[in-house]
Amino acid sequence: MDKLNTVEEALNSIRPFLKMDGGDVSLVAIDDDNVVKIKLLGNCRSCDMSHMTMKAGIEEAIRKVFPELKNVVAVD
Repeated sequence: MDKLNTVEEALNSIRPFLKMDGGDVSLVAIDDDNVVKIKLLGNCRSCDMSHMTMKAGIEEAIRKVFPELKNVVAVD
């Protein structure tokens, strides 16, 4: 399985929790340095806790299936 599909599966595992609060996330890209770029959607865009959600939830879910991950960054 390629990196994109692996990361997308990780995001799918946490999407139900994000959607419960009116949010979502989309995968934008994975660069050559294994930095995952995501876009926060819905309530996740404006939530004060989005940084915590990204680090504790999204990054952790991705790291479980993609240990080569260097970082997760949110882009507009």
